[in-house]
Amino acid sequence: MYTDKINAGANLNNNHHGNQNNRPKILIIDHDQKYNQQLLGCLQNLKIEVETLSSLPPANHPAKWLKNTILIVSHQLCEGDKVAELQSLKTACRDLTVIMLSPPLPANHHVTSLQAGLIDYICSRENLSSIFSAVRAEISRRQLKQENEIYSRNLTRLKLEHSRHIRKMIELEEIYDATVENLMTALDLRDVETFGHSQTVSKYCQVLAGLLGITQPSRLDNIRKGSLLHDIGKIAIPDSILKKPGQLTSGEWEKIKLHPSLGFGLIKEMKMLAEVEHIILYHHEKYDGSGYPRGLKREEIPLESRIFALADALDAITSHRPYRAERDFRTAREEIIKDAGSHFDPQVVEAFCSIEIEKWERIRYETTRLIPSFQEFQPLLKNKKSI
Repeated sequence: MYTDKINAGANLNNNHHGNQNNRPKILIIDHDQKYNQQLLGCLQNLKIEVETLSSLPPANHPAKWLKNTILIVSHQLCEGDKVAELQSLKTACRDLTVIMLSPPLPANHHVTSLQAGLIDYICSRENLSSIFSAVRAEISRRQLKQENEIYSRNLTRLKLEHSRHIRKMIELEEIYDATVENLMTALDLRDVETFGHSQTVSKYCQVLAGLLGITQPSRLDNIRKGSLLHDIGKIAIPDSILKKPGQLTSGEWEKIKLHPSLGFGLIKEMKMLAEVEHIILYHHEKYDGSGYPRGLKREEIPLESRIFALADALDAITSHRPYRAERDFRTAREEIIKDAGSHFDPQVVEAFCSIEIEKWERIRYETTRLIPSFQEFQPLLKNKKSI
């Protein structure tokens, strides 16, 4: 079948077994054995498997023999009745590269074959350096293609992992939000008289934050969460103190004043977001420095905490308490304006006053309309007292 076969590596019949490192092999097909030897010597520095044949393999030859092969052929094998044979080989083996060795011919002589993909490179038969360059370029192209395929597979894998991580992060965020909501509900249910306070204050805080130029969704969400959990430290305060109907002693009051620090420690221990800690730790600080637990003043108090102080007071003034009736929003605004510069940051007070009273009333209504009223809890309060 083949004539004048010269081995420069493994036998052709074993080619598909010997290419373990996935580097291409070279198959030279030319009638001139002396020329083949010259070409073998030129290509040996590439350190890849090189073989020679005197004719094209038949079209029915197993395609695996030509897998990952660079075929160097004389121009006679790319013309006339040999074109169909070469086309069959290219069709059977998609990764076959053909380098045609051409004598001096017009520049556009083989353009049609190049355009059709029948041949991939054209080199002068006498110019061994150009043949060497073409082979080396093809080896580099194949290596880059292989690396790109590996990169694409890895990128696909990383994208899948990233998608899984995103889904997991969303799940964890949902769990986190549910935990915050459940903690808030547990706190509010512990003291029925202030049920719904956390949701209302949280909404006021988000509106005030927007008026003061805080627009980042993540920061607004942290303000929401911090507002919901601001009194979490009261979990550690005994009911005998927290729900005492009469006036607190100085010792009892000092214990009440521990709840911001207790809440701060609890959140850190639970490894919740650090951004919510400002509101929890500093929500009882006052602008003039008379607050607690650290007596901070002015800009020493984080802006979120200065916002919360006003929102907390607004809800407290306009809500029912056992020791006094609720007051309207106009009265609340007058008291807040009076305490600007002492209890409240004047800048936050100005933002609060920039919205009409009716809008604050509507915000409260929209936030609390699904929360049971104080009157609905009266039977529960009586039952608690009788236990």
